[in-house]
Amino acid sequence: MKTSLRTSALATLLGLAALSAAPARAEDTLKKIKDSATLTLGVRESSGALSYTLGDGKYVGYHVEICQKVAAAVQKQLGLAKLEIKYQPVTSQNRIPLVQNGAVDLECGSTTNNLTRQKDVAFAVTTFVEEVRIAVKANSGIANIGQLAGKTVATTTGTTSVQTLRKHERATGVEFKEVFGKDHADSFLLLESGRADAFVMDGSLLAGLIAKAKNPADFKIVGEVLSVEPIAIMFRKDDPAFKKTVDDTLVAMMKSGEMAKLYDKWLMQPIPPTNSRVGLAMSENLKAALAAPNDKPMEAYAKK
Repeated sequence: MKTSLRTSALATLLGLAALSAAPARAEDTLKKIKDSATLTLGVRESSGALSYTLGDGKYVGYHVEICQKVAAAVQKQLGLAKLEIKYQPVTSQNRIPLVQNGAVDLECGSTTNNLTRQKDVAFAVTTFVEEVRIAVKANSGIANIGQLAGKTVATTTGTTSVQTLRKHERATGVEFKEVFGKDHADSFLLLESGRADAFVMDGSLLAGLIAKAKNPADFKIVGEVLSVEPIAIMFRKDDPAFKKTVDDTLVAMMKSGEMAKLYDKWLMQPIPPTNSRVGLAMSENLKAALAAPNDKPMEAYAKK
């Protein structure tokens, strides 16, 4: 009898411990923000018009402003008189670990939502749909994938663009050398300086980097669309309350037309610091994503 009671008591204690531990696994991001009165945004130095720096610790862009809107909604929901927003620069290599370890609450760059990454992090509803393309010098004579044979192709460390290129049906039998930039600006410099013949990356990033180049007319985007990728704001897994807050804010912005206005502001109008235009009209895929908000991964787009 005593053994049975001890076993029962132990089982009860273990059950209670499990219940108390379960919601703490992702450490309730809303509680973390409320307790610290701080929200940390992961931002990029050179992710085109989506997220980039103006220097002196100032970060701007389409996804940065969207995240600022989410921060305002979180502040209102938590009833905080003041919410400090911190900006943490991230790279393609460290963005996921920094979200996982709690250093970043919202990653506001240019991250593709795919099934592999969903094993480690969570994504909000899609706010941008990217088409991976190829940038070359205008006088290079390169117009398609086949002409990359024997050439040097640049991409950014930690991204999937060259893998996407290699998997493309028209790249069968095309052999090229890879070189890696530490970030997107560094990768573009490889193309600009002649150390690479092409730069494979998201079309919006390529367009933004070309627009800010010393001589934009020296470059062009060519060839086939290599893949269609949903880009989304990233945060920690297993935190449904925080995901709901983020998604509800984004969906409201989509329904009100505010999201489309932000797209026009950052992708179609002159932007700082040079007041140049990216000039990338909203794609049909993004129009569809804004009309019917979802957090489908890249693989769902590939099945279309």
